Amino acid sequence: MSEKDKDKDKQKKPKAEGGAHKGGGEKKAKKPRAEAAAEQEGGAEETAGQPAPAPRLYEKFKGEIVPALQQKLGVTNRFAVPKLEKIVISMGLGRFATEGGEGKAKFNQAEKELQTIAGQKPVRCKAKKSVANFKVREGMETGVKVTLRGSRMYEFLDRLITLAIPRVKDFRGLDPNGFDKVGNYNFGFTEQTVFPEVDGAAVTFQQGMNITMVTSATSVEHGRELLRQFGMPFRDSSKQDR
Repeated sequence: MSEKDKDKDKQKKPKAEGGAHKGGGEKKAKKPRAEAAAEQEGGAEETAGQPAPAPRLYEKFKGEIVPALQQKLGVTNRFAVPKLEKIVISMGLGRFATEGGEGKAKFNQAEKELQTIAGQKPVRCKAKKSVANFKVREGMETGVKVTLRGSRMYEFLDRLITLAIPRVKDFRGLDPNGFDKVGNYNFGFTEQTVFPEVDGAAVTFQQGMNITMVTSATSVEHGRELLRQFGMPFRDSSKQDR
């Protein structure tokens, strides 16, 4: 057969139907990237689209604490019941401000530990005026603080009551007289290792912190009763330490 006849035979052969390829199977049509990504993330979108569950302590506040406070305080309107507005955690780090490079490293480490404890990035506080006796100049960074509201506030309070406070050595209860005139409570820890989020093996120095619980109460009795209903372990003032 001549070369011209071979060329004619090639032209006469029909193409494979259905877009068949050399392997013998049918070639699948490609889907757009958007559709393919949607199919892969189909299961994840069902869970990711749902809102996060409410904190356990917040559900307890609405279902149990509010009715109990209404009955005990004699409040008929549930919106007039005292509630927790915010929690402020602060660390005084002024002693590291004058130590140079080593002090700066400790300052950064304490800031990271507070961020781990609170789950929120702290704010650096600066001195408002110079104090020669403390070697502090105006504008010098002397501490860090973080303000928690909403779900993070209730989650932190839950971890504080159930995990952190029971880890305090020789704990005999919180001081019931740490309230101001309008029912806000202040107390502190002498070390950060009481929180399980902080790795005790990586801690190189002990750093205390102050915790302020701001409430909507109008008196000390209302603020104390609110925190007692949450589960804050106050010391019985009638019992004297022996």
